[in-house]
Amino acid sequence: MKLYNTLTRKKEEIVPLEDDLIRMYTCGPTVYNYAHIGNLKMYVFEDTLKRALMYVGFKVKHVMNITDVGHLTSDSDTGEDKMELGAKREHKSAWEIADFYTKSFFRDTDALNIIRPDFTPRATETIQDQIELIRRIEKNGYTYRTGDGIYFDTSKLKDYGKLARLKKESLKAGARVEMVEGKKNPTDFALWKFSPKDQKRQMEWDSPWGKGFPGWHIECSAMSMKYLGKTFDIHCGGIDLIPVHHTNEIAQSIAATGKEPVKCWVHGEFLIMGKEKMAKSAGGFLTLQSLTEQGIDPLAYRMFCLSAHYRSQLMYDVNAVRSAQTGLARMREFMDRLRDVKEPKSKASMDKILESAKMGFRKHIEDDLNTPKALALLSDFMRDVNSLIDRNALGKEDASRIFEMMLDFDMVLGLKLGEIKEEKVPDEIAMLVRQREEYRERKMFKESDQIRIKLKELGWEVSDTPKGPKVKKI
Repeated sequence: MKLYNTLTRKKEEIVPLEDDLIRMYTCGPTVYNYAHIGNLKMYVFEDTLKRALMYVGFKVKHVMNITDVGHLTSDSDTGEDKMELGAKREHKSAWEIADFYTKSFFRDTDALNIIRPDFTPRATETIQDQIELIRRIEKNGYTYRTGDGIYFDTSKLKDYGKLARLKKESLKAGARVEMVEGKKNPTDFALWKFSPKDQKRQMEWDSPWGKGFPGWHIECSAMSMKYLGKTFDIHCGGIDLIPVHHTNEIAQSIAATGKEPVKCWVHGEFLIMGKEKMAKSAGGFLTLQSLTEQGIDPLAYRMFCLSAHYRSQLMYDVNAVRSAQTGLARMREFMDRLRDVKEPKSKASMDKILESAKMGFRKHIEDDLNTPKALALLSDFMRDVNSLIDRNALGKEDASRIFEMMLDFDMVLGLKLGEIKEEKVPDEIAMLVRQREEYRERKMFKESDQIRIKLKELGWEVSDTPKGPKVKKI
């Protein structure tokens, strides 16, 4: 399997550092507000990657952090802590905010059929780990003290910024970051921030340097090292994390251990709404709940995300999401049709057709997780098989083989294709369907056709099967 490595700017074959185990870290949510659908696009991508790695035969040890302290509103180590900001907004404690939005986040990811990570440590649970890591960085001579915290001196690291291809000498205060008083270089960043002298923070801890709280970047290095070791296989996140957060992760990890922390850095592109990426700071963001209130299945949104390559921007369009919902309904209907096949044998050998589909799907998945091509292949495959079913040319045994193969593909797609989705039919619609059946039994076909038309006008479609009539929403 090959993935695009941001560090080397090329596709590389994934070769685990340890046997067949992939150790993978993904940057988790800052839990001060609801996750919006742009955030969730990233977690769908990371989940699909994990599923794909398992599909091709790897074991995966997955760690994702929960940021519940230390993420300031500015990348320049200034501004208010987002958790404290959320607490003021909702007149709750920062701890209550963190707990509420962490639970909300996992409700969303569960609805999207995202497999939970093996470990989801919170920043507030690993304060001592972060302090110990800062002490190691300090011992190795990479830190200095200012009036507001302990900072990392990026001038001490020769290849700082290599992930983002930054040129330190061309960066000026105000161009990328605001210059904090006492800061030596524009790219220097806080490892530990001191609590303000004139106020008490809700989240603060004692440390060798004074009472305060960790900087945002240090938590990911501390957590990844704790669970995955000094060097691990894959680190994922959004492209917005490349120039600051992930660049600083690399710097502080090398300063602490002398080793590269990650073999392969994998980054996903934004969900675009209008001309801008969707962001909480911009306001007016869409949540998964807002989509479900519009009648959109969360798994349809997952399919919408899979329709674009993870390294390509995806333009949000509610009609495109509804189109994805239609596509998902066709997949479910296809699985139902396979269940209903009654022909004893196929009229031609299906071996080559199935083998071609398996090889094609795996080829696209192994090629930098190309889900759009994988979905296109499935669409063509389902069209051909549906044609065989229409002509009674598909046998029951082959239908079962295709069904199992689709479940195999769904190990990557995560669309729950094996589940029987029972649609709730309103009493009025059910009554019309029963009346239509009575007319058909009495051979009153004109009247039964009139009910079919009425059902269609009401937004429902009825089809006749060996097991009786089936009705579904159009």
